[in-house]
Amino acid sequence: MGLIKEFKEFAVKGNVMDLAVAVIIGGAFGKIVTSFVNDILMPPIGLLLGGMDFKKLSLVLKPAVDEATPAVLWNYGMFIQNVVDFLIIAFVIFMMIKAISSVKKKEEVAPAAPPAPTKEETLLTEIRDLLKEKK
Repeated sequence: MGLIKEFKEFAVKGNVMDLAVAVIIGGAFGKIVTSFVNDILMPPIGLLLGGMDFKKLSLVLKPAVDEATPAVLWNYGMFIQNVVDFLIIAFVIFMMIKAISSVKKKEEVAPAAPPAPTKEETLLTEIRDLLKEKK
């Protein structure tokens, strides 16, 4: 019974829920970045490099013998594409964390001044001071 209770407390904690939301949003964000790289960024780069499509860059390790046995390819173009995707995602996440950190720093205000003493504290302080004077 204790193990189930501990698991429930763990699963309902804010950190786990935040992580679940982050994974879902991260998946959607990954699709957006992939589309940005594939559809917006890479075509002009490929055009500048002579109409090259990075996804189709490959090295034939073993040519096709017939239709039943296709060629064995080393698709390094897909690797280049994935590296570009990763770099963009990493940069955007870095910028987001940097922005969030700067907002948190602004929120951190200097500690508030201690509250003014209550009437009782003021009275006790006066009594203490009077007793010191009598000695």
